[in-house]
Amino acid sequence: MSDQDTIFERGSARAEPEPERGAATQHFDVLIVGAGLSGIGAGCHLQERCPGTSYAILEAREATGGTWDIFRYPGIRSDSDMYTLGYAFRPWNNAKAIADGRSILDYIRDTAREHGVDRHIRFNHRVRNASWSSADARWLIEADYAGTGEPIRLTCGFLMMCSGYYSYAGGHAPAFPGSERFRGQLVHPQFWPDDLDYAGKRVVVIGSGATAVTIVPEMAKTAGHVTMLQRSPTYVVSRPSEDKAANWLRACLPAKLAYRLTRLKNMALGMYFYRIARKHPEKTKQQILAMARKALGPDYDVKTHFTPSYNPWDQRLCLVPDSDLFRAIRAGQASVMTGHIETFTETGMQLRSGEHLEADIVITATGLKLNLLGGVTLSIDGRQVDLAKALFYKGVMFSGVPNLASVIGYTNASWTLKADLTCEYVCRLLNHMKRRGYKVATPRRDPSVTEEPFFSLTSGYVQRGLDMLPKQGSKRPWKMHRNYALDVAAFRFGRVADKSMEFARR
Repeated sequence: MSDQDTIFERGSARAEPEPERGAATQHFDVLIVGAGLSGIGAGCHLQERCPGTSYAILEAREATGGTWDIFRYPGIRSDSDMYTLGYAFRPWNNAKAIADGRSILDYIRDTAREHGVDRHIRFNHRVRNASWSSADARWLIEADYAGTGEPIRLTCGFLMMCSGYYSYAGGHAPAFPGSERFRGQLVHPQFWPDDLDYAGKRVVVIGSGATAVTIVPEMAKTAGHVTMLQRSPTYVVSRPSEDKAANWLRACLPAKLAYRLTRLKNMALGMYFYRIARKHPEKTKQQILAMARKALGPDYDVKTHFTPSYNPWDQRLCLVPDSDLFRAIRAGQASVMTGHIETFTETGMQLRSGEHLEADIVITATGLKLNLLGGVTLSIDGRQVDLAKALFYKGVMFSGVPNLASVIGYTNASWTLKADLTCEYVCRLLNHMKRRGYKVATPRRDPSVTEEPFFSLTSGYVQRGLDMLPKQGSKRPWKMHRNYALDVAAFRFGRVADKSMEFARR
């Protein structure tokens, strides 16, 4: 059975009626969806590597920056070092390696302005549908314009989705029994109110992931007390907020050279640590726990509150700069409680253990909600595509779907390492097609390849959304390495015209 038979929605021969092709007012060689870290990077790569290519960036909101503009909760920062989260082509010159959200946002916007990418952004364009016409060898894009509500139609030869894989509309919000009785404030970090006053208040942060470990020490500076309430522990690792070696190199060498050397150093260390963690999980686990004990003191119950039931990198590790979470706990400004909520009460939460946790403000840092391609509906020749039935080709394209790439970063390293490589590969593909006169590039499924889950992580947000995600394959080019060195070899030097990629001139 071909991809054309397997990737479509069951029971629906056609998608919604296609708009009139004559209504499309402008055509681009490439359309990029999303003006965040990935989308701005994609624009820069296109300009540098595919000169003369016409493109536009469609952004649903009225500002660039994506995640780094949307999230406004206290202490928001990177959970990767900026020498690898930054773009390969533009040095990060801030002394802080673990940077705050405002600095990252400025970096993204400065990059867009310096490279002229900001002139290609169309704000308030929320893409709803993308329809591929085999007869025309192009995508028809339908977007809503937030300014007037009028529909916008554009066409392109190639579509790049740079909207990540989680929903900007809302995070995971489990229903807590009795929450309607709570007389305090209930806040989700994705919708942080600008006027939230927590000075001197009792705050409970529900969760133990990256958001929770970021919010807790920052709020603890002024709150009366902050409690991190978790159902189960997460591995928490501290590292310095400043990279002394990077700052020394920047003082001695030209900025670009210093940045490249630091980037290589941090990539190598990251790959080494990940490999050791997967090869020797118990040893790695004990090392992480030993660091937590040293930071929290010999009397702290690390076994209960910081010892997960899984191995390191079964889920993503949580990074805290300069031990800020541990320092807040030792200072008595914050605490960790491990247990399950029985019900909310008027003044807090009743736990299954029988304890009652008083709270004036409750922060539900309960995770993300997956939303591949920003919720855009895809169709090919009028038939709606179900990406859950597709295989992910090189972690970039989808089996049976022509001229479409999705920029998704690493889960076990900095996002931008993979995003940069993906953009480089797409540029190689576009240049190959241009040289050979091809209009269409479609990954075709290899019958000998068996399916494997898209993500190997056991994190809650991953497990909740597995059914909507495409699969990866059991061997290359359908197998995702999650290893930067191997991906460099495949994306920069591997064959573009391999046996799994079908090209056509119409």
